[in-house]
Formats: sequence, structure tokens, C-alpha cells
Amino acid sequence: MEKKELRRQVAALKCRHSRASLLEMSEIIVRRLENHMLFKSAQTVLLFHSLPDEPCTHDLILRAAATKNVILPVVVSETDLELRRFRSENLMKRGAFNIFEPTGEAFEDFSEIDLAVIPGVAFDENGNRLGRGRGYYDRLLERLKPFGVPTLGMCFDFQKLPHIPSEPHDIRVDFVL
Repeated sequence: MEKKELRRQVAALKCRHSRASLLEMSEIIVRRLENHMLFKSAQTVLLFHSLPDEPCTHDLILRAAATKNVILPVVVSETDLELRRFRSENLMKRGAFNIFEPTGEAFEDFSEIDLAVIPGVAFDENGNRLGRGRGYYDRLLERLKPFGVPTLGMCFDFQKLPHIPSEPHDIRVDFVL
């Protein structure tokens, strides 16, 4: 099945769930992440500020920032994400796709990142990731690869599929929550 069709199918699955149901499922997924050995031991973690149809990471970011360095992606062009340190909710602004993004300097020391938590439209058991089709995270994952940063895909359980077709530019994640 083509990626475009898979995206449509997953979107249809999401529509079957109320916002309250998605938030309830989010809490379970976030707890799973917070109890994960890699997350617990991480001093610097790359998270993402979730969109409404993704597992909600907003409170997670605040809790994690109390004890860890939290890094968040910022859309800086049609093709690229830049990483920035999360410092406070007051230092966030709406960016591309209406996502809240941290202001400030670019974070470029990828060797400091102990774990990268990556969103996706869907994942399979081999770590193949289906994104939204723009390649932002594939390019980011490619940049993280030389630093050996462990990557963890985060999605709702109904977004875990048996197989996702992959192409040479697609980058797998190491684990899926």
C-alpha cells in the first residue's frame, strides 16, 4: 500500500476517537515514556511540541524540563528543522503549522542528546516511520545518526501498523513506544 493511502487510513482511525479519548490515551503513552529506561537516564532529551492529533506532550515537556535539558524542533524553512533548548513556556511562540516553538539560539551540540523522541503518522515493528510527507524528521534523524542518539517513535497504539513501505531516504527509529 502507498504511503499516501496509509496516511488517509490512519487519519480515518484518528477521527474515530474523541479529543478526550486521545488525551486519555496520551497520558498512558506519556507514562510509558517516562518509565522507559532511556528516558529515565537521559539528561538531555529531544522532544516535540505535539499537534492536536498526536500524543499530547505539553505537560511532559514541563515535567521533563524540571530535571532534564529539553530540546525541541523548530521549523526554519520548507525543508529543515532547527533544534532549540526549551527554557520556559513564556519563551515560546507560534511557528510553522501553528506549533509552539522555543525562541532563542540554535542548539547544535547533538552529541549532548541522550534520547530523541520522534512523532509519526505511523510506525511498524521494525522502526519504519511514516511521517506527514515533508521529510523534516527524516532529515533531522539523518543529522543525529553520526552521534549515535537513540531514537524512540511515539504514537497512539492504533498507529502501529504491521508494515510501512520504506524508501532509501526514510530513517528508522530504534524503538517504538
